[in-house]
Amino acid sequence: MILVLEQNVGIEQISELISRLEAMGLKAVMSRGTGRTNLAVIRGVDKTTRPELFTHLPLVEEVIPFRHKFKLTSRDFQQEKTIIEMDGVNIGDGSLVVMAGPCAIESRQQILEIAEKVAAEGASVLRGGAFKPRTSPYDFQGLGEEGLKYMREAAKLHGLLSISEVMTPEDVPLVSSYVDILQIGARNMQNFALLRAAGECKKPVLLKRGLSATYLEFILAAEYTVSCGNPNVILCERGIRTFDTYTRNTLDLTAVPVLQEMTHLPIIVDPSHGTGLRHLVPPMSKAAMAVGADGIIVEVHTDPDAAVSDAQQTICPMTFATMMKDLRALGSVTGMPMREAR
Repeated sequence: MILVLEQNVGIEQISELISRLEAMGLKAVMSRGTGRTNLAVIRGVDKTTRPELFTHLPLVEEVIPFRHKFKLTSRDFQQEKTIIEMDGVNIGDGSLVVMAGPCAIESRQQILEIAEKVAAEGASVLRGGAFKPRTSPYDFQGLGEEGLKYMREAAKLHGLLSISEVMTPEDVPLVSSYVDILQIGARNMQNFALLRAAGECKKPVLLKRGLSATYLEFILAAEYTVSCGNPNVILCERGIRTFDTYTRNTLDLTAVPVLQEMTHLPIIVDPSHGTGLRHLVPPMSKAAMAVGADGIIVEVHTDPDAAVSDAQQTICPMTFATMMKDLRALGSVTGMPMREAR
């Protein structure tokens, strides 16, 4: 149930109402918009619960049943789009945020060089994998904490935020101590223990869509994290598995406007994994911007063919620079500003 409260209610009054609901064996979560506050009752209610249970409560102006299985991530609960603010970088405010870097951190020198290149062209977030979930157990699995240390150094040196994947609940404290954004990969989209652990962490979480996940399954995965106390979740469309074999995956750009209609969370696109082919990364990045994505995350390497992971989909700094120039030109038409290059 969504409890729509009277306008301009004070925080002390809201706290008293939440305490009253807790005494009834219920759990409520607050969303404050412009002059309006909603309370989502997410525990202790089911299909048999009648709205009349709440209409007599003080401050409650209207009671609205949830239309979907997902609650806190729905537009029913929060009409205004979530904006994630991190040290001058806002995700979801109408600008395009670019996350760029290598698929895997290979050495200190490598990540330092790439960070310098992507920062110079206007990227806001440095990406790089320290723990790598590879299809084959014999492939490079990442440098672990050593790689995280290199990433933190490179990001700080070049004024970037950082993002890296976390694979297990036990690793959440470690990874979050080094990076600004935790990434949960496609293979872990329904690792519910990991989703809950990320919900107990205060760092923003980028959640990638599973290989065959529906929109509903994707949003419900995000709901796990949000319902555990972390509202700062970024959805990432990274391609799904279809019958076609030309590209690594089929990049579902329909997901951007659909998810923006269904949820208030920001949505970014991964054209690198979405296509698996480096020559398709620039056009699909522009397509992502055109459909209104809040950002893109792309793989960049100073020597793409020598990359130890995902070489075929990794672009070089020169291609990245040209792509960023094109995105700025497109942004001037679509009204989506980007961070200026240095």
